[in-house]
Amino acid sequence: MKNILFIFALVLSTSAFAQEEWGDVKNNTITLTEIAPVWPGCSGSTAALKSCFNKNLSQHISSNFKYPMEEYKKNIQGRVVVDFVINEKGLPEIKTITGGNKGLQEEARRNIMLIPQMKPGMLGGKPRAIKYKVPFNFKTGK
Repeated sequence: MKNILFIFALVLSTSAFAQEEWGDVKNNTITLTEIAPVWPGCSGSTAALKSCFNKNLSQHISSNFKYPMEEYKKNIQGRVVVDFVINEKGLPEIKTITGGNKGLQEEARRNIMLIPQMKPGMLGGKPRAIKYKVPFNFKTGK
């Protein structure tokens, strides 16, 4: 009987110490860092990659921008906002396009879809779609 009582006390004390040693799991938090997609030719630190991405995206939009001829002739102006993601394969994928008319929206869509394939964004070590929102301001200057 004494042996059983001794073993029971030993098991109880071991489990009590084990809980104190490992702490309370409910209070642990995990933080996952989102890593942005990498534009072709960009390298360096996370901040340098982000800066390079933003610079290249701006250059891409301005160099591929074409005012739709019909809208220009009719002096149709407006602001078009494109919500898109760079998907898990590193390709642009349009989610929504708002503002402007159909012609202005199609030009904004065309421009975004010309974004080159890149290294996809990462979250927790796995490729993830990363969201972006880009405004296009169409002004004829007339």
